[in-house]
Amino acid sequence: MSDADRLHELLGLPAVDFRRETDGTALPAAGSAAWRISVDPYHPDEGGASWEKEFDAFLEAVDPSGVQALIIGQWGETYEETSAYPVGLVTAAAHRLTSLRAVFVGDLVVEEAEISWIEQSDVTTLLTAFPDLTQLGVRGGTGLVFPPVKHESLQGILVESGGLPAEALRGILGSELPALERLELWLGVSAYGGDVVVPDLAPLLTGARFPRLRHLGLCNSELQNEIAAAVASAPVVAQLHSLDLSNGTLGDEGAAALLEGQPLTHLTSLDLHHHFLTVAMERRIAEALEPHGVSVDLSDRCEPWDNRGAEGRYTAVAE
Repeated sequence: MSDADRLHELLGLPAVDFRRETDGTALPAAGSAAWRISVDPYHPDEGGASWEKEFDAFLEAVDPSGVQALIIGQWGETYEETSAYPVGLVTAAAHRLTSLRAVFVGDLVVEEAEISWIEQSDVTTLLTAFPDLTQLGVRGGTGLVFPPVKHESLQGILVESGGLPAEALRGILGSELPALERLELWLGVSAYGGDVVVPDLAPLLTGARFPRLRHLGLCNSELQNEIAAAVASAPVVAQLHSLDLSNGTLGDEGAAALLEGQPLTHLTSLDLHHHFLTVAMERRIAEALEPHGVSVDLSDRCEPWDNRGAEGRYTAVAE
């Protein structure tokens, strides 16, 4: 399943779909929107369209030097052509996109492609081409490549996947990113390429790798209990303002580990939505943290499939 939503904003700017054919309405100013460029290869009116033509038209219609946020939507039949195609066109235009600060690659919803059908590529070419980029987002883990890089400006990384390759995780954690404040990773399931195991997270959990990190999301994992137990004693937690362990298979055992570990009362928020906790454990979590001002999201309590207990638990996003 896949319930990743269409982006509504990026860099605090509202998402706006660019279209070559308009009704005469004036376009917003280049820097006032997060521009989504996409084509529908199955729509009869767009049968001859290509992402390259749409992107070229975009660069002519707006002032590219003012564009701050760019969303790469459907670029064709994304299960056949990798994101190297649109990413390559964007990086080739770096000399024109001089104000670009945020890019999201693969803003597709389930009607366009299941998240694990999106063919990704080496997205670090964007970091090389745009040294002032502050946010990088990716949807889809299939084919995702992230070799270790050095980037002075990047403040946020978001990877939404039904299965994150361990090699990509190692590249992220091996990168020199001194400005990184937000890291959110949807780890996914082994059936869709998610081969990350808890020891792979060790460089992150020490807190030394990214000293400015304030938000950590380790989400959508079939290993959510083991991750919660590792986080419970992880030094990185002390530096965080918010922690997200949502969308996975978290049960009472993982929640108990969190309560028995280091204090979490310094957090402003703890996101555990889409979980398999009992009502009693929900109450324990809320009573332990909410009096200290921690906002706890315990919404979307799930029941295992076919009453199979822990074996019937499922992540929010997989295929």
